[in-house]
Amino acid sequence: MRYVSTRGRADELGFEEVMLAGLARDGGLYVPKVWPVLADGAFDAMGGAGYSEIALAVLQPFVGDDIPQDELADIIGEAYATFETGEVAPLHDIGPDMWVLELFHGPTLAFKDIAMQLLARLMDRALAKRNRRLTIIGATSGDTGGAAIEAFRGSEAVDIFVLHPEGRVSDVQRRQMTSAHEPNVFNIAIEGTFDDCQALVKALFNDLALRDRLSLAGVNSINWARIMAQTVYYVSSALAIGQQHWPAVFAVPTGNFGDIFAGYVAARMGLPISRLVIATNENDILARTLKTGRYEPQGVRATSSPSMDIQVSSNFERLLFEVSGRDGRRVHAMMEDLGREGTFELAAGELEQIRAQFSAHRIDEAETAATIAKLYETSGYLIDPHTAVGVAAALREQDARPGPVVVLGTAHPAKFPEAVKAACGAVPQVPERLAAKLTAEERYEVMANDAGSLARYLEDHARAKAEPGT
Repeated sequence: MRYVSTRGRADELGFEEVMLAGLARDGGLYVPKVWPVLADGAFDAMGGAGYSEIALAVLQPFVGDDIPQDELADIIGEAYATFETGEVAPLHDIGPDMWVLELFHGPTLAFKDIAMQLLARLMDRALAKRNRRLTIIGATSGDTGGAAIEAFRGSEAVDIFVLHPEGRVSDVQRRQMTSAHEPNVFNIAIEGTFDDCQALVKALFNDLALRDRLSLAGVNSINWARIMAQTVYYVSSALAIGQQHWPAVFAVPTGNFGDIFAGYVAARMGLPISRLVIATNENDILARTLKTGRYEPQGVRATSSPSMDIQVSSNFERLLFEVSGRDGRRVHAMMEDLGREGTFELAAGELEQIRAQFSAHRIDEAETAATIAKLYETSGYLIDPHTAVGVAAALREQDARPGPVVVLGTAHPAKFPEAVKAACGAVPQVPERLAAKLTAEERYEVMANDAGSLARYLEDHARAKAEPGT
């Protein structure tokens, strides 16, 4: 399997090279050169298989010859042995033809664990084979940072630097990051928004000399391996609800567009998906884009679903590459317009293609709280605010297009206890694996929104000092 950049100016790479690189050297994101399509009957053959078996069948085409199948199977098994349930991603029935796909049974109680636990093991293998160190730098709007730190803490081959927007993540999310005291973990609170954090990460990656010198790598959803791993639970949930419900609609709480793009990947592989529903909070850039064809970030609003408080959805670039006919020059031009003018326009044909497969719904704070309260009142089932945005969008979509809907449940309600209690009066029970982190001593730096200061901090603390070009 070979991978190409969405901006068309970077070298083609194999899977492990793409995973270790994260962002392409031309600033683009990697996607497969050719989408693998599973053979007729492949999904039927997975019926009754466990999550790890399904993962092996889905992931092997993307990995190609880089990892032998038996080794990949072992890595997958080790990654998902860290989850509280053997199902990994079980379904919970919440109403007629509607399910919540519970993606929060991993070590940090968020969907990011499903990819991150796998990614850490894949990276360890690749680094050991190459006798290399990496410096991972990532931005988080809440859950990615905790999942990445949990997966890489204590690694001898990786130093991990995680940026979060100061005061804009929940207390629980922050403590899951800042309670890690291993010497390879560095938490940095940036005086700004998540979009500022994400821009700093991109700026450091685009400094190619620094990137080479410190062997920079990324584990945000800009890293293809993250998207690849998240594709699996679309397949597992479709199999679990049964063929009589195919093709299903998937409603996805969406910020950076990575999780819903994984659904697009599953569809490209041949999984019958009726529609992908972009569920946004009040930071509704994607809903506005689908309505008007104009991509135009506005100021970030703080909400009860902070992981979605994003106005620059990085992974949308991957979809732009597809709907533009894989025209890297066109994508590069759109990204240039965004950087220079703060906006770009989709062509009519591009917008038509997106609308054919995606819907989008903006859910405000009042509707989010009302959804939490209504579901708890009718079923006693607690959901977090991000999942509530997904449920509210699913209900709207179901009104317009009746049929089965799977809502991606992205976080455990105990990660957002204040918001859940304010909405319905109930306090989520804190799982044992989370409780200890809520009282642990915190360790993190507060830093200005300045790429130069951040670069100097990495130079001072990263152990990787590779020769340029290696």
